[in-house]
Amino acid sequence: MAKIPMLKFVSVDRDMPEKRGADARREDFNEIYAEYATAKAAEQASRCSQCGVPYCQAHCPLQNNIPDWLKLTAEGRLREAYEISQATNTFPEICGRICPQDRLCEGNCVIEQSGHGTVTIGSVEKYITDTAWENGWVVPAKPATERPESVGIIGAGPGGLAAADRLRRAGVQVTVYDRYDRSGGLLTYGIPGFKLEKDVVMRRNQQLEDSGVTFVLNCNVGEDISFDDIRAKHDAVLIATGVYKSRDLQAPGSGAAGIVRALDYLTASNRKSFGDDVAEFNSGELNAEGKRVVVIGGGDTAMDCVRTAIRQGATSVKCLYRRDRANMPGSQREVQNAEEEGVEFVWLTAPNGFAGDAVTGVMAQKMRLGAPDATGRQMPELIEGSDYVEEADLVIKALGFEPEDLPKLWGVDGLEVTRWGTIKASFQTHETSLEAVYAVGDIVRGASLVVWAIRDGREAADAILDRFGATAIAAE
Repeated sequence: MAKIPMLKFVSVDRDMPEKRGADARREDFNEIYAEYATAKAAEQASRCSQCGVPYCQAHCPLQNNIPDWLKLTAEGRLREAYEISQATNTFPEICGRICPQDRLCEGNCVIEQSGHGTVTIGSVEKYITDTAWENGWVVPAKPATERPESVGIIGAGPGGLAAADRLRRAGVQVTVYDRYDRSGGLLTYGIPGFKLEKDVVMRRNQQLEDSGVTFVLNCNVGEDISFDDIRAKHDAVLIATGVYKSRDLQAPGSGAAGIVRALDYLTASNRKSFGDDVAEFNSGELNAEGKRVVVIGGGDTAMDCVRTAIRQGATSVKCLYRRDRANMPGSQREVQNAEEEGVEFVWLTAPNGFAGDAVTGVMAQKMRLGAPDATGRQMPELIEGSDYVEEADLVIKALGFEPEDLPKLWGVDGLEVTRWGTIKASFQTHETSLEAVYAVGDIVRGASLVVWAIRDGREAADAILDRFGATAIAAE
């Protein structure tokens, strides 16, 4: 095969996969980006500068070998590209869809810094693994030797599943316990289909099951089984529950009907996409159809809520955020997509109460940015006399998440937590204050990114294997 030159960023412009028009995508929950054609993927991958110090890799939590799999894609060696990608990332097709590449790999691309437009790393990553699935290169793990040790994993989100995959490839017996009826955690019930279609998650779940991972679903630890019972059944335990306790807004009228939590709202919508019968959706409680919707918050969860409400047929959708656009924590790409779909952003605005027994409006007050806080972000300050009412029939609170009090919830003595309620765990091994009990992901970090949970899960699995005297096995 003739060598395909790289460094084409000077002659080839950045070109994202085709994005469906806003009118069309408002009508369904399908992903909004098309797939690259083979030639286009190779063309875009060839823009990589193959720089000596790959900042894209350095700023990826998984340290993905991005320059190598871009080069292999440009050369048409897709199976090798997949193998390199899968070596460091358990779920590359998921990260390619939902990682905030603009803040991680793509945001630190050298050619982006030189003004040529970043390599479309996320889209190529997605293309590589989708191609691998289509060609049957993604197969269940088949350990060469079965080991006697077993590990119980509490939580079937990305951290828990990444650890399950790595442990199972080494022949360890793995059981995953989860409170929901489908595994995947927020990948399944928290992220809308227009960002991550659910068959993408379900096929990974099935691959793990076919690899020999046992799933115990609809299982609430502390109710259906005790934490002590799980410890007694297994040689090691991994806590990967995530953080599901929604931050609340204490303001007059906050208990009114029609004010709901973001996670409840998104879960109901995702259940409907599976064809489940969801009483709260059918009654209209968690359905935006025909309503004036106000979402409070500026993170990615708020973006998921506003774009879901548009698709459900809301008459209007507004997002209230107390800072300006430049200082919001959510992805700028998601803000642009939301605006295209008809969402109105009301910047520098904070709620200070709610009107109506069944909510009829958000009592709001305009803000301005003042002096920076300890993190360097400008603090919002109230503008006196700027109060007004933002009319609403449905208010969705997307204010972030906090950890549940697991020691109390599970009746566990000796499980140390931080002052924020997250579990204390070693940064190197992820082991907690309890012997052979590990913790990963948001329950340790606080609300964070899927890619960090995957990294934690893989690292914890390696530490557990080291405890067993075993060796991690690379994905096939």
